[in-house]
This record gives sequence, structure tokens and C-alpha cells, in this order.
Amino acid sequence: MPENRSAIVTGGGQGIGKAIVLDLAAQGVNVVAADIDPESAQRAAAEAMEKGVRSLGAHVDVADPASVDAMVGQVSREFETVDYLVNNAGITRDSLLMRMGDDAWEAVIDTNLTGTYLCSKAAIRLMVKQRFGRIVNITSVVGAMGNAGQTNYAASKAGMIGFTKSLAREVAARGITVNAVAPGFIQTAMTDALPEKAREDLASLIPNGRLGMPEDVASAVRFLVSDEASYITGQVLHVNGGMYM
Repeated sequence: MPENRSAIVTGGGQGIGKAIVLDLAAQGVNVVAADIDPESAQRAAAEAMEKGVRSLGAHVDVADPASVDAMVGQVSREFETVDYLVNNAGITRDSLLMRMGDDAWEAVIDTNLTGTYLCSKAAIRLMVKQRFGRIVNITSVVGAMGNAGQTNYAASKAGMIGFTKSLAREVAARGITVNAVAPGFIQTAMTDALPEKAREDLASLIPNGRLGMPEDVASAVRFLVSDEASYITGQVLHVNGGMYM
């Protein structure tokens, strides 16, 4: 990748987000691990720095406009540009709809969907000025196929897909691409905590026969921010082992 590119990865302190941070750092990209947990953000940034790039661990609550603006402002001062934005921060609050509390609905929508809106809005101003940018939104297979007990999560992730396509149309003429990556079942600390039988049941739903790895998602992000993907925008790249086609 070209030198001196910089990236913000929200939810970059752990799991898929951390894998994206380290993958981009390995390509020579200066990276910001932005996370609501400042300690995990700092740890991810320290690992990225070992790959020979500049890195920053930043505390951010993506659902808070002031927090997002402060984080993006800090990054623009430190790195001068914001070339790549990966909207990865997300939460779940699973429940059947008839039992779901309003707080569970609002928390998921605020973090997953409004967080994507706020971070994109803050970064896009800089990208428009420099007439270059790459935004990748980490949605989910659930946003395309649905899942019982996850109406809030599926709504937020489906909303991210519509957001991706609409923003892509708005900024394409400014040299900015906007795409989405939709992971399927990925092996993370959350799935590691499941009983072995539950993990086997998940794998049985996947034609590929296994859960994905965070690095599988990171590889897809790396391609979409690269110059080789400059003519790709408004697309959803599914990374799910064939679970959804």
C-alpha cells in the first residue's frame, strides 16, 4: 500500500477489530485502535507499533457525537489525514422481541448504526477535502438473512447495508469508496466461551465446515481499502464460508 496512509478502526481493541488493526499495520498503514475500553485499545496499538508503523490507542464511545468528534480530531492532528475508516464497533443484546426492553433496542441501534453514522460523518469531511478515502462498514450475515432473538442486531446491521449503499452514491465522485463486509460466524472470545456441542452445531450450518477466523475478515477489509479495489463501491462482501449465498 502507499506510504503514510492512516486508518481508524472502531472496536479495534479486540476480536475482529484487533485483527484488522494488526493486518493493516502489517501493510505499513498507520493505525488507530479506537475502542470504548481504553486499555484494550492501548494494547492493540502497542502490538501494531511492533510492526514498524505509528499507532494510537484511542478511547471512544461511538454512540456519543462529542466523543467521536474528539477522537477523529485527535487522529487528524496526529496523522494529518484519515484515509481509511473501518466501522467495526458493535454490541449485541439478544432477546425475543416480545421480551425485549427498550434499552436493549436503543443500545444496539445507538452503537451499531448511529455509531457508524457518527464516525462516517466525522471522517468524511476530511476525506472530501483530500479527495480520497475508504470506508468499510462491518455488518453481519444476520443483516441479510435475519436471526431469531436478534431483531435489534439484525435491524442495525441491515441498516448499515443501506447506509453503505447510499453514502457510496454520495461520495463516489470525490474519490471515496464505501463498502461493507458481512462476517458469518467468526471464532472470537464470545464463541470460544460456548460449549463444544454449540460450536459444532454452528459449524454444521456452514458449507465450509468451520467457523471463520478474525483474520478472514481482516483480509477482506485489506482488499477493500487497497488501490486494487478503487473501482468497487456500494458493495457487500460476505465472508461466511458459504452459510449465506
